[in-house]
Amino acid sequence: SSFRKHEWEKHGTCAATLQVLNSQKKYFGKALELYKHVDLNSCLLKAGIKPGSSYYQMSAIKEALTRFYGVTPKIQCLPPEEGEKAQTIGQIEFCFSKELQLRNCTALKGESDPVQVDLKLGTRELSVCSDALPTYYPSQVQ
Repeated sequence: SSFRKHEWEKHGTCAATLQVLNSQKKYFGKALELYKHVDLNSCLLKAGIKPGSSYYQMSAIKEALTRFYGVTPKIQCLPPEEGEKAQTIGQIEFCFSKELQLRNCTALKGESDPVQVDLKLGTRELSVCSDALPTYYPSQVQ
């Protein structure tokens, strides 16, 4: 409930300028609908990228997502823990236009950057994933 309150106050009240998102029920209902529509895990499984099973090259993950969805998502990772060499995917973010169509999460010429979100998982902060490090796709992030 506190998470939902935070999300509504930080993002929902801005999104509420759109008729389709102008209440908490509509906002969270549409978020769940879009989540199911994107079906990220199925896309990655079709590309042979399985959660919790192996390490992958970040380029393979990016290519699979871009090929499947036709847009560039924002992927953030947790840096390697001490003694480890692999980063861990912490968040894959898809961006939508005001018409709720998938769009690139990178700014196009003449556009402002999409909203940047700082996120901490435990005591570690997410950052842009490195293309050079092996990448672990966890079954869940703790």
